[in-house]
Amino acid sequence: MARFSGKVAIVTGAGSGIGRAMSLRFAAEGATVVAVDVTDAVRETVAAIAASGGRGEAIVGDAATPATIDEAVARAEALGGLDIAMANAGVSGGLTQLAELTVDDWERVLHVNLIGPFVLVQRAAAVMVPRGRGAIVCTASVAGLRSGAGGMPYSASKAGVISLVQTAANQLAGTGVRVNAICPGLTETGMTKPMFDAARERGSERKLGQLNPLRRAAAPDEAAALALFLASDDASYVNGQSIAVDGGLSSSHPVVPGRMA
Repeated sequence: MARFSGKVAIVTGAGSGIGRAMSLRFAAEGATVVAVDVTDAVRETVAAIAASGGRGEAIVGDAATPATIDEAVARAEALGGLDIAMANAGVSGGLTQLAELTVDDWERVLHVNLIGPFVLVQRAAAVMVPRGRGAIVCTASVAGLRSGAGGMPYSASKAGVISLVQTAANQLAGTGVRVNAICPGLTETGMTKPMFDAARERGSERKLGQLNPLRRAAAPDEAAALALFLASDDASYVNGQSIAVDGGLSSSHPVVPGRMA
């Protein structure tokens, strides 16, 4: 299947986790991928794309910096025109409690997790609108839906991404450009690696994801699959939405699955 044959996609946070999975899947389905990450690991992603017969280009830079995103958009335009933009880069910010949080903590997380998606949405829309089409997908989180899935700055930033998607979709009304988000639950990525490593060391890996009805954590490819759907023509009437891919975690109040008391 080549849903994205002839199309060009930007993916931020492409050096690992969900961003790498997105990049590999887009390339496998025919897209040329402009992969962006703050680490050199993005070059490994592009090397993996090339090894599989796909096309990709790497940009090492801060995905929340306008200069980096402008470079990515220019690269996409030179490759044939930007069709898809995936604002995926993010940081966790840790689990520092309210009394110990600093303004610097908040600024660092909001810079990457909320300002970054805004910059890509804005820059991508600027080149998509004249063409009358385009798909933008942001990575939010179940932590943006309600408390209990992340630290305060992280959760607030992801709630901001959900609002960004809603407001941007309406700002772009009538242009042919769609804006949506995915809200992953617990997924094994570079960001969550310490949690998974600690659970494996304790012998409690089976408990990861135990609060969702599927009772397991997700693989990055499972979140990437939803993102690709939203970027595809199959989702041509889906706009302004933030869809959870969390094993059912956000479908209930905090109870032990299968028990009401």
